[in-house]
This record gives sequence, structure tokens and C-alpha cells, in this order.
Amino acid sequence: MPEISAHHRPPPRPSSTASALVGRDRDLDLLRTALSTTPSLTIVEGEAGIGKSRLVREVVGDPALSGMLVLIGQCEQLHEPFPLGPVLDALRQAAPDIRPEALGAVTGALAPLMPELAHVLPPPPPAVAEPGAARHQVFRAVAELLEHLGPVALVIEDAHWADSGTFDLLRFLAFHQPPNLAVLLTARAESGPLPVGEAFARAPAGPATMLRPAPLDTAEVRELARQVLGVDLSARVAAELREKTGGIPFVLEEVLRTLLEHLPESLELLDGLTVPTALREVVLQRLSVLDPSAREIVGVASVLSRRVDVELLAAVAERSTREVVGAIASAQSVGLLQDEDDRPQFRHALAQQVVYESLPATSRRWLHQRATAAISARPGPAPSARLAYHSKRAGNTTEFVHYAEQAADLAVTNGDDSAAARFLLEVVESVRVPLAVRVRLAGKLGRVAVDGLAHTEAVPILTRLLEGGSLAPAVRGELRFALGRMLRQQGLARAGFDQIRMSLPDLQDRPALAARALAVLAVPEIAVGAHVDAHAAWGEQAEEAARLSEDPAVDLAVRIARTSLLLEQGDPGAWRAIDEVRNGAALASNPREHTRACLNWAQGALHVGHVRRADALIAEAKQVAARADYVRVAGVIDLVSLATDFFAGRWATIAERVDAFIEEPTEFGGAVVDARLLQAALLASTGSAVEAARALRGVIDDAEEVGVVWPLVVARTTLARLLLVVDDPAAAHEQATLALDLVRAKGLWAWAGEPVQCIVEARAALGEPADARPLIDESETGISGADAPSARAALLVCRAIMAEGDDDAEAERMLDEALSIVQHAGAHVAEARIAERLGTFLLERGDDRGSASLASALSVFGELGARRDFSRVSRRMREHGIVIPSRWRGGRRALGVELSEREREVVELAAAGLTNKEIAIELFLSMRTVESHMSKALRKLGARSRRDLAEALQEAAAPAETSPAAARA
Repeated sequence: MPEISAHHRPPPRPSSTASALVGRDRDLDLLRTALSTTPSLTIVEGEAGIGKSRLVREVVGDPALSGMLVLIGQCEQLHEPFPLGPVLDALRQAAPDIRPEALGAVTGALAPLMPELAHVLPPPPPAVAEPGAARHQVFRAVAELLEHLGPVALVIEDAHWADSGTFDLLRFLAFHQPPNLAVLLTARAESGPLPVGEAFARAPAGPATMLRPAPLDTAEVRELARQVLGVDLSARVAAELREKTGGIPFVLEEVLRTLLEHLPESLELLDGLTVPTALREVVLQRLSVLDPSAREIVGVASVLSRRVDVELLAAVAERSTREVVGAIASAQSVGLLQDEDDRPQFRHALAQQVVYESLPATSRRWLHQRATAAISARPGPAPSARLAYHSKRAGNTTEFVHYAEQAADLAVTNGDDSAAARFLLEVVESVRVPLAVRVRLAGKLGRVAVDGLAHTEAVPILTRLLEGGSLAPAVRGELRFALGRMLRQQGLARAGFDQIRMSLPDLQDRPALAARALAVLAVPEIAVGAHVDAHAAWGEQAEEAARLSEDPAVDLAVRIARTSLLLEQGDPGAWRAIDEVRNGAALASNPREHTRACLNWAQGALHVGHVRRADALIAEAKQVAARADYVRVAGVIDLVSLATDFFAGRWATIAERVDAFIEEPTEFGGAVVDARLLQAALLASTGSAVEAARALRGVIDDAEEVGVVWPLVVARTTLARLLLVVDDPAAAHEQATLALDLVRAKGLWAWAGEPVQCIVEARAALGEPADARPLIDESETGISGADAPSARAALLVCRAIMAEGDDDAEAERMLDEALSIVQHAGAHVAEARIAERLGTFLLERGDDRGSASLASALSVFGELGARRDFSRVSRRMREHGIVIPSRWRGGRRALGVELSEREREVVELAAAGLTNKEIAIELFLSMRTVESHMSKALRKLGARSRRDLAEALQEAAAPAETSPAAARA
């Protein structure tokens, strides 16, 4: 028998928990520091039973934090369709601490969600039609209320069970965190990473503190035994006990308490224990000491929830309230239940699970059926999510489908497409649900899963249904269209395109869906291989289907797609058609479509070289999205803004922003390829040529694999330009030719300018410029009459290269014209490159005017931090005896009092009275970025505070008008 040193017999009834927290001094210190240093974000992560909640309870009761209000919200395993449940529960605790006179109007958005606090909150603001806008309004209200209550700690227990709305709010708080707020989450490690992990890692206030309590070691097991048992275990017994329990405090405490009545002989039982067995036996033994009536009531409680609702429990168990209260007291006395925030609950979710599994399967089904009846009989709106949960486990398939669909519809109404998709997934993947019902709801799943981001789960389910071969054509077409859209959002462009194209024959009798599918196919930058004539034909068919549908929303979607195609083709009438849609009532009344349309047009404008127009469209998209609180599209806006800033030459913070975009998980898989292309293009000018080439080839491989054509064209062209710079014209010619082959196959000659120019430059470097004449002629025929600044300027440069030496005056004229085109279009980077070529051309002919052009190019490359371009121009200037000003010695030059465009936007809003938080929301920036821009701008302007900004901006206005940037404009 294992040894035991017993100084005295253990007391007959020990306390329910150890008197002190064993083995957690370091964790307590770290957590105490994190909470007391606001703003802060903390995640306590560990396996079930490791002591996360005990650790939190210990630290929030610490006298050192007595001046901090602590609000605790508990997540339940059953998700309700209405989001923010644990956060609202936590805020309800703050009623005595709210000062109504100090609250802003936006906090009134919480009044309908928490009627019990309506008397201390402002009246609700006017209702907004857009669900996403209403949700964002609530997020702002929560942030402002927490700031008002500060210093405050918001604790969310068991965050792995949080609803998607709560995760969205936590992501929002991470980037808009009040300075006096500490956020603390507890979560099970085995449930996987929390969806907020990346946001917490990149929060402006600094990365979250990650606390992972470790299992107890042998010495700590002995100390725990001393506190629980009142005895000293030998080191060998403690080591054996740790081995059997894994050192998990909860399991250890339960096992030790079980041994209390059997010391010392029961220690022999350790030889046969494992952690699951130990835990199960502990819980079942405690359950067994209850009288039959209490045992039955506790069993019913395990069916309902971890938290005990006394009235509901009495109804389902068919017992009086007095009997239920007595059973709860008995269960608490043996450690099965405990009080938490004055409400009884199972001591641990594992305890609830063991009790639940101890019930016979038939009893469980019967109790779930009674729970369904009791919950549905309660007054007020039916909690459809709970009813779906119980009816499914009761085996009532019809009720389960009814309530799950109801919960999904409610989630859509509340703007939570993710929750809706998951309710529908549960139905559609259940083999018990009749196929006809699964197919019907699969169509609804397809509609919400695209925006609900349940792609990973929904795609295989829709695929299996489509492979079944027993679907009606109309249903098959709808599911295939939904599958195609999801695949595209995952970044699988070719697979998504093929599915949508395959859906068309089955959608002939559903013109609204057919029109939307055809409108997607009309977008040209997605599919490799499809010719522009096919895209145009799909656009015409979409227009006819929209007319047959008589649906204004469908008609708007088709018009947006068709105008986007005209823009990509360089059609001279594209902008007139776009303005007709932009100024129409249909777009004005639909902010989501308005935002998406502006983004589509901005991307098309960049593809053909209209950088200034893309800037205006991005600004419009931001304004519309901000006004409608359309938060979900912020990532796409940021990506298109990055691309615009790249071509416009606004590179001051672009590298950091691109890196952040790539590192942040995005709901649109295809966007990552575009972001990586920008990252590689920046590297080609500012970093290692080897690394840039490797990055570009990686983009090429990925773009070819998924079948997306625009990034593939640009990646090959950028690689060709890099190869030209490093004196490998043959390889450059190969890459540019591959890029042009893609353009030729697509038939979009408005995209051909850069590839053709790279081919011509490569031919010239190889001593074979004349070989490129037929290609230039073909390209000029392709863009004849087109409104495509990039292609027109590039072909003028190509003609100038061909004319050099034969007709220098014509070559200069064409370079001047090309320079004028890109200047007018706002393509600042292209302007610098053409200025470099023009300056080199003039100097090689003894014309001193070339020095000004090279100096202009050098200045731009210096601003951009384009080391390789800067070095090349510097070398050419030295070759021609031109002295390089010291302020242009490479890298971005200091702007002095010349503000960057982003800095000017920030300070102008600040001068208008907006707070940093409001500026962040207005400009779709993080708080940290706003603070950085503000700090730099104040320093440049010589302003001591925000109060001095207006005057400082006026004083800086005159110099700004004569700055190099203003002169270029």
C-alpha cells in the first residue's frame, strides 16, 4: 500500500475549494498586472479543469484592483441567435455605476437590448434599415458605455462558446478599446484558437497577454492534498496521483475529496485510475449520495443547461419549486453544484456532461421533449435556438427543422449571417431530415453562407447534395450557383467560375437567379481563358434575364456588372454609363450595392490606369460604408485602397499595411493573392531582388492554380520588369510574353500596355527592337479608340523606343505625350518611370533638359523608398555629370511641414473636432494608426496640441501649395 504520513485525521467536511490557489503565484502576478495596466487584453487559455475560472475569481477579488469595476459574462454551450448574450449579461451588472447625465446618445442603442437598464440609458437613436449598421451602432454603444464605467474589467468566461456577434464585438473593442478598459477572456485550449486571436495580437494597445496555466507538478499536488485532505502525502504517492490525474486541479480536487472518507486504504485505488475514469467516478459518487428525488432533479438539470433555471427545472421535472430548491441545496452540499453570481450551476461543464451521460438514452430523449414543451409554453418570443437544440435531441425531426429554420431566419434579421448558416448547416447535414427538406434549406444555406462565412462547412455539404443526382433542375441550379460563389470567395476562382457556368441551364426558369449568375460571369478579371466576347455575351444575357425578373435589385446588380465590363474594355462610354448608375435612385437606396459597385469600378479603373478616378471611387465607397456602418466590407476597401496608393505613389505606410492585411485572417480568400502581389511589387522596388522574384513566382503559382487572371498578368509583368532591371532581358521577354498571351486570350487589350512595353524593352536590350513592331501594331489596333491611359502611355513609350535614332523629335513628342497621360490619370509611379526614360533620352542626345526630368524621377523614387530605382537614376545622373542633392541620398525624404495625404486627412478631421476614435471609424483605420499620424502631423506643423491644429494648418497652407507634390498635381 502506498505510504501516507498522517499528522492528524482529516476534518469530516472540508471546504468546497482549496483555501489558497496552489501553484498559481506567477499566473496571478501576470494577470494582476495585465488587469491593472489598462488598456489591456488578456486571454486565459487551458484545458477543461485547469483552473481558469478559479484564477480569474482570485485576481478580481484582489484588493489591489478594488478601484476597478468587474463585469463578468458567462458563455453557454448553446448559442442563442441573438448575439452579444454574455456581454449584455455583464453590462446588466453595471446598473448602479451608470451616471445617466454623462452618457452619449449612442449608448441608447443598448436600451432595447437591456430593458432593465432603459431608465439609466438615453432613448434609442433612430432605427436604421441596414442590419449591419444597427449592429455596428450597438458596438459603438458598448464601447462608450464601458469607457463611461471605467476603470472596468470586462470578463467573458468560456469564450470558446461565444456567439459570432460577441466575437465581432470583441474584435471591434480590440481596435477601438477605451483607455480605461481591461478585457479578459477564458477559453478551453482544446476548442481551438479563438476567432479574435489575430485581432487581439494586433490591437493598437498592444498584443494580448496570453496566460496558459500549467498542470500542477508533484510538489504542488502535495500542497493541494495538504489543503484539501489535511494530510501529507509521500512524494511517491503524490507523483502517482499526478500521473493518474494529469495534474489538472479540478480532477485532483475531486479525486482527493472522494478519498477523504476512505483514507488511507483508498489510495490503493490510484493504481486503476485514469483521468476520465477518475472524473466520472467522482461525479457519479457525489450523485449517488443524493436521495432519489434530488438525484432525479439534478439529472433533469443536466439536460437543460449548466446554469440552473429553477422555474424551468421545476416544470420539466414536474416538481414543486420547494422540492427543486431542496435538491439544489443537496447537490451543492456534495459539490455537484455551486453558486455563481447568485445562481446555482454545475460546478463544471464536465460535471454536467457526466450527469447527463449517466441518464438512460430513453430518459434523455423524453426529458428533451418535455424541455421543448416547457420552453415553448413560456410567455414572450420563443427562444428558437434552445428549442431546436432540445427537439433535435428528443428525436423530433419536424420540430427540429422548424425551430432551426426559425433561428436561422431570426439570425438573418439580426444581421448575423454566420449564426444563420450554422443553424441551417445542422439541418442540412442531418441524415434524419428528409431529403426534400434538406434540399430546400440547402438553397437558403447557400444564400446566407456566402455572407455568413460558413464556407468550410457548407461547401462539402452542397457538393454532396449536388453529387446525389436526385435534385430538381431549379434547385440544382440554385445550389450550384451558391457553391460557385462560395468557392470564389475562398479564392478558388476557376472552380467557382465553372460551377456558376454549369448552373445556367438549370436556372432558365428562374430569371432573377439566372441574371445574378450571368452578372458574375460577366466579370472579366476572374477566369483564365474566357474571352471578353464571352463575358460580354453573358452580360447581355444577364440584362435580358433581369428584365424578365422584374426585380429592381437584380437589375441594379446586372447594370453594375455590365458597366464594370465596359470599364475593363476601355470603352469610351464606360464612365458615362457608370455615372448614370451612380446618380440613380436605385443605387442611392442600397448602400451595400453602392459600396460594392464603387469597389468594382475602382478596381476596373486601376486595371486600365485611371488612378485618380479610382481614388474618388474609393473615397465614395468609404463614405457610403461608414454612413451605413457596413463594417464587413472594410477589408476589401482597405485592399483596393492599398492598390490605389501603390499606383498613386503613396508608399509611406503601404508596406506595413500590406503586411498587416496578409497576416490578418480575411473572409475573402482571393484577396490574399492580390495583397501578396502588392507585397511582392513593393519588394521589387524597395528590397532584395532575389526575395522579390521568389515572392512574384509564388504569386504566379497560386494565381495559376486557382485560375485568377488579373494578378497573374500583373505578377508576370512585374517579374519581367524586375528581370530587366537586373539585366536578364531574355528571361524578362519570356515572362512578359506569357503575360501578353493571357491578355490576348482574354481579348482585353486595355490590359496589354505594360506587358508589351516590357517585351519591347527586352527586345531593345537584346539588340532586336525591330522584331517588336508587329506586336506594337497589334496592340494599337486592340486599343484603338479605347479610354485606357496605362495602355496608351505604354504604347507611346514603345513607339518612342522604336523611333529613337530615326526621328528623335517624334520620340520626344511621344514621351512627352505619355508623361502627360499618366500625370492626368494620377499614376505617379508610372510618371516617374516615364520621366526617367525621357531624361535619359534627352541627356544621351546632349540636351540638358534631361537633367530636370531625371531629377524629378529621382525625387519621386527617393520619396517612395524605391532603392533600386533610386540607385539606377543616380548612376545615370552621375554618368552625365549631374550633381545629386544630398537630400536625395536614398530612402524616403523627410516631408518637413509637408503632410502626407493621410496625415492631412487625419488632422483636418481632428481640427473639425472629431476624436481619434471617430477619425478611426471615419477613415477605416486602427486607433494606433490614427495616433501615429496625429503625432507626426503635430510635430511637422509645430503644433503643441489638437487645439492648435486649425491655426497650424492655415499657416502651412501657403508652403503646401508650392510643394513638389502640389507642383506635380
